[in-house]
Amino acid sequence: MIRVASYNMRKAIGTDRKRRPERTIDVLNELDADIVALQEADRRFGSKASAIPVAMLDSHSDYKAVELDIRAGSIGWHGNALLVRKPVEVLEHHLFHLPSLEPRGAVLADVMVDGALLRCVGMHLDLSGLWRRRQARAILEHLDEREGSPSTILMGDLNEWSANGGCLRDFAADHDFAPCGRSFHARRPIATLDRIMVSRDLKVVDSGAHRTALSRRASDHLPIWADLSPRTRSLGG
Repeated sequence: MIRVASYNMRKAIGTDRKRRPERTIDVLNELDADIVALQEADRRFGSKASAIPVAMLDSHSDYKAVELDIRAGSIGWHGNALLVRKPVEVLEHHLFHLPSLEPRGAVLADVMVDGALLRCVGMHLDLSGLWRRRQARAILEHLDEREGSPSTILMGDLNEWSANGGCLRDFAADHDFAPCGRSFHARRPIATLDRIMVSRDLKVVDSGAHRTALSRRASDHLPIWADLSPRTRSLGG
């Protein structure tokens, strides 16, 4: 069993409007996932440093960031970052631009978790429905162009308010959605903006939105999670 999670951490600013990265780390530790996709992981202005200091992440959690080699002090790219448990082997990482009026991108990593090869993509899509569909297609085309066909997990804040339309239709052609439920707004969730999607060789065993007293305060989004297992063949086969 492998647990994955996605979290729009809002630059570590909680619903109390206080920036407390240590609180964000506590939520990550509660999730206890093998792989986490983060959105809004970097500060917006200045050096765009990581909202969670790298040293704090290393000393107060069981996670390490997939090294994207973009800028010193940052764990993300256009706010997207991937975390893995420290024993997890990162085989490859890749960044790609997404079509948009403002700079947006997605991050990809091939990782080995307990002998299972997984291809993971983290994303934060546009507020505009037209651009979201273009971005979804760009991500899917990028995956089609890459070598190999490992089990694939797509995670992030899709900003899609519809139940099954828009960019969800594009992703659903080849992926199943984990039924994680409503994640926004954290205090009173009414929208399913955050999504976990998996290739059809993976089975979603369990999933949900992580609702605790801490997660309701740490960001305006609740983190979501899914427990996955192989469906018909070994992971990475």
